[in-house]
Amino acid sequence: MSLLVVGLSHRSAPVSVLERAALTADAQVKLVQDTVAAEPATEAAVLATCNRIELYADVDKFHAGVAELSTLLAQHSGVGLDELTPYLYVHYEDRAVHHLFSVACGLDSMVVGEGQILAQLKDSLARAQELHSAGRLMNDLFQQGLRVGKRAHSETGIDRAGQSLVTFGLEQLAAGGDVQTWARGKKALVIGAGSMSSLAAATLARTGVTEIVVANRTFDRAERLAQILNEGDDTHVVARAVPMDAVPGELTRADVAISCTGATGLVLTADAVAAAVEGRTGEPVAEIDVPPVTRPSSAAGFGTEENCPLDLTAAQSGFSVMGEAAVAGMAAAELEQHAAWVDNGTVDRREAGRRTPEAEAELIGALAAAAARVGRIPERRRPEPVAGFGRPAPALFLLDLAMPRDIDAGVHRLPGVRLVDIESLAEASADAPMAADVDQVRRIVSDEVAAFGAAQRAAHITPTVVALRTMAADVVAGEIARLDGRLPDLDERQRGEIRQAVHRVVDKLLHAPTVRVKQLAAEPGGAGYADALRTLFDLDPETVAAVSRAVDSTDTKDRPA
Repeated sequence: MSLLVVGLSHRSAPVSVLERAALTADAQVKLVQDTVAAEPATEAAVLATCNRIELYADVDKFHAGVAELSTLLAQHSGVGLDELTPYLYVHYEDRAVHHLFSVACGLDSMVVGEGQILAQLKDSLARAQELHSAGRLMNDLFQQGLRVGKRAHSETGIDRAGQSLVTFGLEQLAAGGDVQTWARGKKALVIGAGSMSSLAAATLARTGVTEIVVANRTFDRAERLAQILNEGDDTHVVARAVPMDAVPGELTRADVAISCTGATGLVLTADAVAAAVEGRTGEPVAEIDVPPVTRPSSAAGFGTEENCPLDLTAAQSGFSVMGEAAVAGMAAAELEQHAAWVDNGTVDRREAGRRTPEAEAELIGALAAAAARVGRIPERRRPEPVAGFGRPAPALFLLDLAMPRDIDAGVHRLPGVRLVDIESLAEASADAPMAADVDQVRRIVSDEVAAFGAAQRAAHITPTVVALRTMAADVVAGEIARLDGRLPDLDERQRGEIRQAVHRVVDKLLHAPTVRVKQLAAEPGGAGYADALRTLFDLDPETVAAVSRAVDSTDTKDRPA
């Protein structure tokens, strides 16, 4: 069996795709269960964070494994396989181990060096153990990944290179200024009470905000988080809990709000944010107009289609006016109107390879049905940043750390509001400087990958060596029994001497070959030595398999949860 990982992250896919592919907790469980039920895989674990979705599995066939894992990711994420495939990456065997160790050290994080990924790795392993989908390989891999990540943080200054996503987001809200100076005296609203929201609340408390209001669908969890904040010795913040229906009113009082929930729809709409700003300033809020994008010649005439419900002049170059990107953010009624308009075939096909009007209408009809259930479809790309145009200083600062997003992307267009979300964080982190300690962490990862591979290869041959020694012991026992029958006059002392002598001969004959074969098996390309031993000594494959199962069962039982 071999390790395979198939996934997508902020490095391979735009945030709009990551947002749509985000997995709920239930979807993650079902994905793991379906993976181990599939033919190529025997073990599986899912690592899902706000900027990555990765499926790890122990597979017996590479190509079949890639196809199966990719299909399962598409099915459970709800993004079509054809659309998802260009953004997927695949790592196999040592490269897969290298990838996980790099992730554990924070080298692959949006904010290099951030340490929260270790808690997320631990949660992924715990989930796999609870679902009984983690055998020897997944347990060894993730537990060693946790150790490598801790080693990187303790032996290097990688912490200086990175920080939590919360801290990085607050720095972006402060627009390059000192975060504590920016935060001092502000009132904060934290929406959600999970691990990321708790981290956000604790970070805000340390920056010097005077008040933190925690809102959560489960009020008891909000109360617990508020109590923890109030009891903190290193801060003087006042914290209180409110139900989710109090968010609109609290948003009017807040200076800064951080949202990170598991909601599948929007938590804060653009209208709700506009109402909060209006309540704070007493002035009506309207979206800032963005100048029309200059069209290339191939898009000439896009603004002339009669009765089209879209503002075609605002569509970006290269988007189909009948495609998903064009209709993202439209309300259900508008989608239905647009679908009818497409169905009439009033748009000429200007570029080869686009969908037919019938297929486009079917697609948009499905989008309309989805919008009817949730009220609207959130925008799948952040609107163009609005600079200048007399934009006032922010009266409300918003940080959206959820995937899919909690806060309507249309908020970017509202005056008096500064919104930082996962997409804008990804853009900002691309220019973040790398610390010199990163090179040292990379060397640690390379060394640990080599050690892990050697240990796994050595462990691979252990059942064969155990089976060989078991066979030798059976042969010795059989010969001693036959000797007892042929020499019944031997006393017990004589029998003991003969028994020990035979055992010593067998042990000496087997010692050097078994020690050497373990050393050879630990080297790259050493997997064939187990097969050679089985062939040379005519070992029963089922005996070897039974030993392997017994070792796996003992290892799994003895592992900490």
